[in-house]
Amino acid sequence: MKVAGLGFKKDVSLASLREALVAAGGPAGLAAVATVSDKADAEALKLLARECGVPIKAVPADVLARIITPTQSKLVAEKFGTGSVAEAAALAVAGSRARLIATRAVSRDGTATAAIAEGDGA
Repeated sequence: MKVAGLGFKKDVSLASLREALVAAGGPAGLAAVATVSDKADAEALKLLARECGVPIKAVPADVLARIITPTQSKLVAEKFGTGSVAEAAALAVAGSRARLIATRAVSRDGTATAAIAEGDGA
């Protein structure tokens, strides 16, 4: 099971989310996209999920805070308790044996990040 985790600013565009996802490896083979729960209803994310033909998986912030990520952003760590929302969300949804196959990639405008994890979905 492949899952793309996405982190993004409130005013993110579909183009920026798409760009970050492509930079992380693209949508081929994805089973879902994932992000922190309070951003799961963002319009640009809904459009991206529809475009990729996959569901959005919302991950509670307290779950993300327990996940150690290879990428460490001080700002993200202060706000969410993890180094990368994209990496943590991908790992959380991909399952107990998940591993990152693409670490955090950032859109050129800096408003979106994406990472891809693969796992058993359990």
